Amino acid sequence: MKLGVSSYSFSRLVSSGAMTQIEVVSKAKEMGFEFIEFSGLANPEGVSKEDFAVQVREACAAAGLEVRNFTIGANFLKGPGDAWKDEVERLRGELDIAKILGCSGMRHDATGGFPAEHVGPSGFDDALPILIKGCRAVTEIAADMGIRTMVENHGFFCQDSERVEKLANGVGHQNFGLLVDMGNFLCADEDPAAAVGRVAPYAFHVHAKDFNVKCGNMPNPGRGWFRSRAGNYLRGTIIGHGEVPVQTCIGIMKRKGYDKGLSIEFEGMEPVLEGITIGLENLRRYEANA
Repeated sequence: MKLGVSSYSFSRLVSSGAMTQIEVVSKAKEMGFEFIEFSGLANPEGVSKEDFAVQVREACAAAGLEVRNFTIGANFLKGPGDAWKDEVERLRGELDIAKILGCSGMRHDATGGFPAEHVGPSGFDDALPILIKGCRAVTEIAADMGIRTMVENHGFFCQDSERVEKLANGVGHQNFGLLVDMGNFLCADEDPAAAVGRVAPYAFHVHAKDFNVKCGNMPNPGRGWFRSRAGNYLRGTIIGHGEVPVQTCIGIMKRKGYDKGLSIEFEGMEPVLEGITIGLENLRRYEANA
């Protein structure tokens, strides 16, 4: 199975100015990754997103690095009534960027944050019909462009395996699936292996991610940690250093017939390049042994 990396893994270096996204491309190739996915584009001042997408695509082609996916935020619950249609139109523009990049897939969110932050339905089953309409409208546009769309278990509200499974089945389109992030299920306090087993049949792409976990009844561990939906403490870490059963999850995906590739999405406090390098070493071993 091919192993890749999300540009989000380098985000601390890019945001600090230590590295540009163009430099991320050459570094990813140097580190031994076979493909890259981009979590948004950090286009320089004075350069349009479209022009920068061309630059990124050319840099990837020169490096011999496939652009596998484009991941962006979205929220179909920002307003009442037919407000979701405005988000569909915005995502049409993001699909244009994905097309320029040469991506075969685009991940967009369905919602953002907790239900209390939404305008409109706050219960998931109440909101589901709107999410289905939005996701289906986007994937119908994307299908004509040769791009598959997917939603990730991400953002607390649309994070549980049961919820994203309902969404995938509700959309019911062969061009729509899931980006399965094996670590993110911990944000909804789910067992990652059980959750991956549920949603594996819908997977268009998979993120390898690891978290340290502490019980919410313990004292707050301080900076770098955040709380899960049930109040437990989580901290991103190097693949293999946390509590996510990464090898087990890969084995589940393989037995379900998944062979489309794994992306590291590193969110740890450790030095970025070291964290990604160690994570890739571990992921190679886990994939070989799963």
